[in-house]
Amino acid sequence: MLMKEYRICMPLTVDEYRIGQLYMISKHSCEQSGGGEGVEVVRNEPSVHPEHGPGQLTEKRIYLSSKLPSWAKALVPRFFYVTETAWNFYPYTITGASVSFLSKFSVRIETRFENNNGDNDNVFGDTPTPAEKVSFLDIVSDPIPEKHYKTVEDLSLWQSSKTHRGPLGEGWRDNHKPIMCSYKRVQCSFEVYGFQTRTEEFIHKNIRDILLVGHRQAVAWIDEWHGLSLDDVRDYEQTMQEKTNSKVKSDLNTGPPTASRPVFSRSISVTDERSLMKMGVTTAAIPDPPPSSSVPHSPIRLHSTPE
Repeated sequence: MLMKEYRICMPLTVDEYRIGQLYMISKHSCEQSGGGEGVEVVRNEPSVHPEHGPGQLTEKRIYLSSKLPSWAKALVPRFFYVTETAWNFYPYTITGASVSFLSKFSVRIETRFENNNGDNDNVFGDTPTPAEKVSFLDIVSDPIPEKHYKTVEDLSLWQSSKTHRGPLGEGWRDNHKPIMCSYKRVQCSFEVYGFQTRTEEFIHKNIRDILLVGHRQAVAWIDEWHGLSLDDVRDYEQTMQEKTNSKVKSDLNTGPPTASRPVFSRSISVTDERSLMKMGVTTAAIPDPPPSSSVPHSPIRLHSTPE
């Protein structure tokens, strides 16, 4: 298991970010959905957590096959999704991610928001995170994937017409008012021999990119959401979820043209169920062919769905 704590400061207050976060997640999810990939919201409703009490429970399916590196694509079917379950007890949240056919894969993210510049070394109140595990992410100067860069979201150029904040320059975390910090303790685990270190590092790299892009957008879009009430942003969230779900489901149902598909999808070949169990993959029993069959025995092929 690889654990890191990320600290992301923003020129906002914790109360403001409650609205900005909901707006950003809804808009970002819709923008990133299409082509058979994206975020499908399964449920988003008030619920009661057995330990933390009342909160907002959200369950999503995140389709992202093409975003995987080539070495990871061998482990999964062509179309698959990650199940994300999030509990929102703002200003504290818990998010978990899992994949049904990989029982040894898991991600857990604890988040707490505070009105400071990231100087609380025991924000979760249990054990302080070792300094070497703490990473400050700067939404102004840290690089993001080129495909996500937009001039209007560059906070070194941005200025809010509603709040008159920005642009943000060097040292802004130490002198800007207001200032808040999003503390995220991220634990990821992929206990599969030969893939663990590479996969866990890949997950953290992607989480880092997502955090940078998302927090930049929450700030850059402030003129779109500042002044909205919680009811207003919940209505917007519902509208965007319906739009996003429609995009994802339409693409999944349509799929690519069958004529251009290869005979088989990517797969893993293994010779027995014990090998599969070591990888944390659950399989169904596959009976041997009847004696009269002329089909020879062959290794089980995972996800070998005709396409």
